[in-house]
Amino acid sequence: MGGTLNSLDATAPGSTREVFGLAMNVYDRLASFGRKQVNGYWIFDFDTIRGELAEKIDRSADGRTLTFHLRQGARWHDGTPVMAADVKWSLDRAVSAKSLSAAQLSTGSLVKPEQFRVVGDGVIEVSLERPDRLALANLCIPLAPMFNSTLAKKNATTEDPWAQSWLKENTAAGGAYMVESHKPGQQTILKRNDDWKNGVDGKLPFFRRIIAQTVPEAATRASLLEKGDADLSIDLQSSDIDPLVQRGKVKLVAIPQTNGFTAIVFNTRMAPFDNVKVRQAIAAALPYEDMFKAALFGRGRKLFGADWSEAPNDSFPQPLPLRTDLAKAKALLAEAGFANGFATSFAFAAGAAAAAEPAAALLKEALAKIGIEVSIQKMPDAQLATMEVERRLPFFLETGTAWLPAPDYFLRTYFNGDQRWNFSSFKDDELDRLVQAARFETDPAKYAAMCRQMITIVGRQDPALMLWQPNQDAVMAPNVDGFTYWFHRQVDYRDLRRS
Repeated sequence: MGGTLNSLDATAPGSTREVFGLAMNVYDRLASFGRKQVNGYWIFDFDTIRGELAEKIDRSADGRTLTFHLRQGARWHDGTPVMAADVKWSLDRAVSAKSLSAAQLSTGSLVKPEQFRVVGDGVIEVSLERPDRLALANLCIPLAPMFNSTLAKKNATTEDPWAQSWLKENTAAGGAYMVESHKPGQQTILKRNDDWKNGVDGKLPFFRRIIAQTVPEAATRASLLEKGDADLSIDLQSSDIDPLVQRGKVKLVAIPQTNGFTAIVFNTRMAPFDNVKVRQAIAAALPYEDMFKAALFGRGRKLFGADWSEAPNDSFPQPLPLRTDLAKAKALLAEAGFANGFATSFAFAAGAAAAAEPAAALLKEALAKIGIEVSIQKMPDAQLATMEVERRLPFFLETGTAWLPAPDYFLRTYFNGDQRWNFSSFKDDELDRLVQAARFETDPAKYAAMCRQMITIVGRQDPALMLWQPNQDAVMAPNVDGFTYWFHRQVDYRDLRRS
């Protein structure tokens, strides 16, 4: 890994993305998304939800009650049986502790302990005020782990009733793998839990032991793979991958990040980007194909180049009607009152420089052709994030990933409300109305129509120019199979096998 495992609790504020992957392997959740093959590769299946710690899930006809029947014989890593009281405590913790879980689970209307009840031996009931489409999906993610509450409570204190401090360095889990050793920021070793019963068809993972090693230098990671000293990395530089694969010692599984995006974001609160014609002018001026090749070497899925005035379907992200047309760009800029152009700055994070720098150079060159003088600002990641939150950047390059790739969730997260992830501070009354209504719409046809309307609004207003979905480039030993692209963008060791 290029990154680090800085905690063993994915719900802890400040946890790195790598911790999310660890949590999926060490902890179970009540439910899990399925997985499917697309173009010969495995990806997660958001539309299929199966039980994990729960062997059966009942949904009431009105969509307001979910009932989970726990798997018979399920045990925690310490050998004690999983009880309904453990699940109740875990859900209470998720919505009550000051952690990453509460805000996320609220997107599925899971907000208070009173919603969770033990209703029988090994049976938990979850009640909803309204039939939220994303309630069950929220229980499939790393931020909804099930804890051995007896063990966790032994290590809680009056000041820390949810054992958050202890759980950063210890586990109270029952998942497919146990933590054998953990050196934060360096190495974590996992061993298979041979008593695990919650896999697909009750199968155990193939690998009995996993060594997750932090190796900061990309060249060293590549060398370790080529020499056969490592089996897998998802953190190689794009420019290193093709030469490595061509030498024949490794294989590549390249899957577009279906629940992510890279975009050029406009601050719609700041002049001149509060003017939709200015945004549309820039949208028409950019050399999308050249940027895609220079930034990603063509490694990903394009989100530009569509030719529609009304969204053709309800999937999102999807290619938007973004095409290069300099004559149109100049005309729009004149209509906006900037026939002679203007000067502005464009920012990106230093951590994204490998892809951002060539894209920014092409952006600067293209906008100069329509009279817009752009100064490029390469900023430390933390500084850029702070200035984004304070709405002090005119326009900038940003990436986003949705835990739950439902189109209404994506649009609610990135184009709605006065909150951190609405990068562009976009405000549209019709979209705001639709995004709230779609969340609780149970009729599939009405839901799809609402999503198409929202996508059309984003495509016309251009608060952000969706560029591409970078590949998840997983480079591995030729005999490693089963790699799956998961929504958390980390490796699920449970899927892997050696052929």
